[in-house]
Amino acid sequence: MAVHLLTPPLPAPLQRRRAGPSASASLAHPLHLHLHPRLRLTTSRPVPGRRTRRAMSSAIRSSLIDPDGGALVDLVAPPARRAALRAEAEALPRLRLAPVDVEWAHVLAEGWASPLRGFMREHQYLQCIHFNSLRLPSGAVVNMSLPIVLAVDDADKDRIGAAPDVALAGPDGQLIAVLRSVEIYPHNKEERIARTWGTTAPGLPYVDEAITSAGNWLIGGDLEVLQPIKYNDGLDHYRLSPQQLRDEFDKRGADAVFAFQLRNPVHNGHALLMNDTRRRLLEMGFKNPILLLHPLGGFTKADDVPLPVRMEQHSKVLEDGVLDPETTVVSIFPSPMHYAGPTEVQWHAKARINAGANFYIVGRDPAGMGHPTEKRDLYNPDHGKKVLSMAPGLEKLNILPFKVAAYDTVAKKMAFFEPSRSQDFLFISGTKMRTFAKTGENPPDGFMCPSGWKVLVDYYNSLQTEEAAATAAAPATV
Repeated sequence: MAVHLLTPPLPAPLQRRRAGPSASASLAHPLHLHLHPRLRLTTSRPVPGRRTRRAMSSAIRSSLIDPDGGALVDLVAPPARRAALRAEAEALPRLRLAPVDVEWAHVLAEGWASPLRGFMREHQYLQCIHFNSLRLPSGAVVNMSLPIVLAVDDADKDRIGAAPDVALAGPDGQLIAVLRSVEIYPHNKEERIARTWGTTAPGLPYVDEAITSAGNWLIGGDLEVLQPIKYNDGLDHYRLSPQQLRDEFDKRGADAVFAFQLRNPVHNGHALLMNDTRRRLLEMGFKNPILLLHPLGGFTKADDVPLPVRMEQHSKVLEDGVLDPETTVVSIFPSPMHYAGPTEVQWHAKARINAGANFYIVGRDPAGMGHPTEKRDLYNPDHGKKVLSMAPGLEKLNILPFKVAAYDTVAKKMAFFEPSRSQDFLFISGTKMRTFAKTGENPPDGFMCPSGWKVLVDYYNSLQTEEAAATAAAPATV
């Protein structure tokens, strides 16, 4: 069997992160599929700022969707300029970035946030948090629902002073980029949190990671990155830029690209959804729809399955033929995760436009999580797909909500839920699946491919071994 460029085996050993003690992340999302009324089967270019609707037609244009703003942003300096840029950066005031800041610099550098060209200035930040969009000089509106900002503290602000440009360095001190024509403005954390999450309740993972201890100022400007950002974790070959993805889709002759984001292992219910979506696109008249399986690779909360484990599991799904390697591109989306529900799902959809996707699959409670202090969902589970159908700047993207899938105990496989025989279906929650993996008990046959399941079992076994070793090494208490 040929090894495909975008689905190579993972190197070993994998670096794995210890999960938190309260494992509440959902590994099994309920699925929901039907064609949304807003669905259009053309990838022709819309008139800027005007919503266009077309009926189903046999005349389907074979081309990728245009990026926001008409052209992909590429903020990485060409090789011939890098030595001079580095020398310039060495002489500038320097800011040290946190790991999450580096992930956002990566997002900006490759054009995922096109047409944004750097960390947000104040007028962009205000449009983002108040309108979930940016208005371009042409008058066109593009979606931008999450603030992509860089915080600095009082000491950094004083040190920068009136300098027009600053250098950005990673956590290890290595230079990453130059931020030009900088603008510093107040960081009202409470307003940012309330407008992004709809709550200021304690315990929001991204807030705890990146906002609470951040500085009281934001610095915006135009970004120029010294060289492509790499993580050297054995997964960089999966981190394809929007342009690289577009090149791959062209290479495969895609006349439609449908994107599926996840931050969890792929079970057979997910695969049913993705394969059924491709079948429906073929029925609509597309000749070669390509799936972009696009797991989130930035910051996630401690009890989510770590990225290296997820990528190893995804590779097994393709090796076992649960998804077809010929019609599937697996790549890592470098964005950090906010768990901001209907606000964040707009960002996830918008970024895939820039990668060339013209269809986006959305399910129950996308980008959601449990309320941090109460026993309930933080967001209405149906609001994500409803918001996507109305969101400004996403008119050219076809939204595909989908049906609930569960384990059919009669057919002994994952299937779309049928209310008329609800007693035949078993819903396997993420908590239940983790319990299976931790105790060595297998889920029902047909829930997940065996080799993919083994990856999860091995991961949880490794955690238990680490926890046992840590307990044994701990000093005894009287």
